[in-house]
Amino acid sequence: MAISYPLATPTNKTIQQVAFFARNTVAISQSPFTYAQQVHKWTGQRWEADITLPPMKRADAEEWISFLVSLKGSYGTFLLGDPSAVTPRGTASSSPGTPIVKGASQTGDQLLIDGATASQTGYLKAGDYIQLSSGITSKFHKVLQDANSDGSGNVTLTIFPDLRTSPTDNSTVVVTNARGVFRLNDNVVNWNVNEASIYGITFGAVESL
Repeated sequence: MAISYPLATPTNKTIQQVAFFARNTVAISQSPFTYAQQVHKWTGQRWEADITLPPMKRADAEEWISFLVSLKGSYGTFLLGDPSAVTPRGTASSSPGTPIVKGASQTGDQLLIDGATASQTGYLKAGDYIQLSSGITSKFHKVLQDANSDGSGNVTLTIFPDLRTSPTDNSTVVVTNARGVFRLNDNVVNWNVNEASIYGITFGAVESL
């Protein structure tokens, strides 16, 4: 069967540790005499991640190794989210409503949505994640400020990274188990095996843009 991207990560063993990096592109020039600075923020933003899997025997390790090799280095893509933040901290965890994008042509770090449960304080809280779109176009965003819903179910979210393309009006906003599309940051996949036949696997990833 042909490989179809993005792949889902194996579920036989959960990720032991993941370090996320929110990277911004900022240029700074500084006077050598006064130390006065000029700062320019470019539009480049992306997620990066270093992932460590738990020690495991071959039966479990081979599922992950096959997954990683199937990516063919940086060519293939896979879906990744924060395994410790599958459920939002806000009231959307139990009363999400049916959140959707409200209005086309949205850009920047603000996203207006509607369809949320009305009149909720802390519908989504700082640190929660959302997903826009699905499949190969899935986009992973972090909510940066607590966001309340008004009496009509409207919510304004401040997010990272900024919207790179305007999401489609009325498209679904995923608030539970949000994920984005990533690819390996290297064309070499490696693993190690010790004398007790215990496998160690780590890998790095960058957001697919």
